[in-house]
Amino acid sequence: MLGLFVILYILVTILIGAFASRFVNSSQDYVLAGRRLPLMLASSALFATWFGSETLMGASSKFVDGGVLAVIEDPFGAALCLFLVGIFFAKPLYRMNILTFGDLYKNRFGRKVEFLSALFMIPSYFGWIAAQLVAMGIVIHSLFGFDMYVGILLASVVVLIYTYIGGMWAISITDFLQTILIIVGLLVLVWDLQGKAGGFQTVIATAKPGFFSFFPPLKTEAVLAYIAAWMTIGLGSIPQQDIFQRVMSSKSEKVAVYSSFLGGGMYLTVAFLPLLAGYFARRVYPEIAAGDNQMILPHVVLVHSTLFIQILFFGALLSAILSTASGAILAPASVLGENLIRPTLKNPSEKLLLRVMRSSVLIVTIVSTGMALSETNIYQLVADSSSISLVSLFVPLVAAIFWKEANATGAVYAMFSGMIVWLGLKFFGPEWLPPTIPALGVSFLGQFLGKYIRISLFESEPELSRDSVPSGGL
Repeated sequence: MLGLFVILYILVTILIGAFASRFVNSSQDYVLAGRRLPLMLASSALFATWFGSETLMGASSKFVDGGVLAVIEDPFGAALCLFLVGIFFAKPLYRMNILTFGDLYKNRFGRKVEFLSALFMIPSYFGWIAAQLVAMGIVIHSLFGFDMYVGILLASVVVLIYTYIGGMWAISITDFLQTILIIVGLLVLVWDLQGKAGGFQTVIATAKPGFFSFFPPLKTEAVLAYIAAWMTIGLGSIPQQDIFQRVMSSKSEKVAVYSSFLGGGMYLTVAFLPLLAGYFARRVYPEIAAGDNQMILPHVVLVHSTLFIQILFFGALLSAILSTASGAILAPASVLGENLIRPTLKNPSEKLLLRVMRSSVLIVTIVSTGMALSETNIYQLVADSSSISLVSLFVPLVAAIFWKEANATGAVYAMFSGMIVWLGLKFFGPEWLPPTIPALGVSFLGQFLGKYIRISLFESEPELSRDSVPSGGL
C-alpha cells in the first residue's frame, strides 16, 4: 500500500510538471517563472531550497550524534542566508532584471569574468544534487528493496523528467503543495515519537550535558569550527543560482524581500522537526539507531509506525527531496545555458534557448548522478558544495553590488585565490583549521589587490557602466 502511494505521488508530481509547462513560452518563463510568483509561492520556493535530504536525513543524523552544535550549518546557517538575502541582496538584484548571476558578473566585470564565474558556479551544485539523489535512492531502497545504486538511477530519471518539463513554474507550484505536506507530515511524526519517548520535557531533561548548547566551548578549534559552520551555507549559498532564481521569480521587489524573510522564518522553525524526530526515535528505538544514522527516520517509520504516519512521512520526505533536487538541477543548467552556451550562438530564438536550457538540465543531471553513485554521505556532499561557492564567488558578488571601485581583475583574483587556498588547506592543512575561513579572507584580499594590480586581459569594458548597477541595500 505504501509503495503504491509513493508511485502515485511521483506520477502526480510529474503531471503537475506537465501542467506547468503550459506557462513556459520563453527562457525567462522556464528559469524565473516569468517573474510572476506571489508571496506564498515565492516563500515556499525559498523555504524548499534546502529543505531536502540534508535536513531530513543528513542533519538529523548529525543532531542525534552531536547535538545542536553539530547542526549549526543547517538549519541555522541556512536560515541566516535567507535573512541576509532579504536584508542586503534581494532589492538590488531584483532591480537588475537579469536571468542568472553570470549576467551580473558580465554586466559588472565583462564576459571573461562571466565565463569564469560560470565555471566555478556550476560544479558547486553537483554535490548538492547528488545528495538529493542519494536520499531518493535510500527511500527507494527502503520501500522496494532495490539496490542502493539502482535506487539512485531511478531517482535521477524521475527528477530529470520533472525538471525538464516544467522548469521554475513546475518547481514553484509543487513547492507550495509539498511544503504543506512536509509540515503536516513532520508535525504528526514528531508528536507520535515524543509521546512514545515520554514527552518533550522528559527527553530534554535527560539529555547528556551540552547536547542542547548553542555556543561552543572557548577553545580555538571549537570556536573556529563554529564560525566556519555559520559561514558555509550562511554566506556560501548567497551567490548560488538557486537562491537567486527564487528571489528573481517574485512578482515585485517587495515580494522578493518579504519572501526571503518568510522563507527564512519557516526554515528556522520547520527544520527543527526532523531533528527532534531523529532524537526521539533514537531514544525510543536505540537498536535501529545503532546502524546508519541517515536511515533512522525511514527505518523507524517503516517498522514502528502506522500506515497513516508512513504515508505522511514518506510523502513529506519525497516532497522535500523532489523540490530541492529539481531547483538544484535547474540552477546550474540555467548558468550553463545562459552564460556558457548562449554566447556561442548568433541571435538565438526563444525556441532555441528553451532547447538549450532543457539540454543543460540533462547534462547537469548526468554529472550529478555520477557523483551520487560515488559518494553516499549526504551531509558531506552538501558541505563541500556550499564551500566552493563561499570561497570563490561570495566576495566578487558583494564587490559587484556594493563596491563601485571593484574591477574584473580583483574578481578573478578573488575567485582563484580563494579556491586555491581552500583546496590546499582541505587536503594538506591542519585538522583544527577550517579551510573556508582563511580561504574567504584571501578572497577578500584578492578583490582588494585587484584595484592596484590590474591585468589588462580582464579589464575589457563591461556591457553596463558601473553607475548603472544598483549599489544595493534597503
